[in-house]
Amino acid sequence: MNSERDWMHHALALARKAEAIGEVPVGAVLVRDDEVLGEGFNTLIRDHDPSAHAEMIAIRAAAARVGNYRLPGATLYVTLEPCAMCAGAIVQARIARVVYGADDPRTGAARSVFRVLDSPALNHRCEVVSGVLAEESAAMLRAFFRARR
Repeated sequence: MNSERDWMHHALALARKAEAIGEVPVGAVLVRDDEVLGEGFNTLIRDHDPSAHAEMIAIRAAAARVGNYRLPGATLYVTLEPCAMCAGAIVQARIARVVYGADDPRTGAARSVFRVLDSPALNHRCEVVSGVLAEESAAMLRAFFRARR
C-alpha cells in the first residue's frame, strides 16, 4: 500500500468496524515509511469515553508502539475531518500530514470550522490534504445517520 487512496480504503475498513458496533463510522490509520504505527475507529459509546475518537485511538496506539508521544514524519489518514480535540492531539504529536475524506461542516478543525492543523499561532503545523475518497466517507456517514432516524 503506497497511495493515499489505498490508506484511505484502510481507514474506511476501520470505519465499517465502528459502524458494526453501532458507533459513528469513522476510521483512522497512522502511517510512517509505509508502515502502520497505529489505527483506530470510534468507540465513544462502547467505551463511555468522549475522547475515544478514531484519531485519538490511532495516535495512542502509535505512541505506545514507538515509545514516544511525538510522531514526526507520520501521516494520519482519517475518513472524517478531525475535530478540535483530535486536531490538538495531532499538533501535540507533531504529526507531519493529515489526509482526510469528508469535511465536517459542524466541528471540523482542519478547514471547515477551525484551522487548527496549520494555524500560525501554534508551534507545529501539519500539511493537510482533504477530499481523498470524500464521497465514500460521506456516504457511509449519511447512511449511518439516515438509519438512525
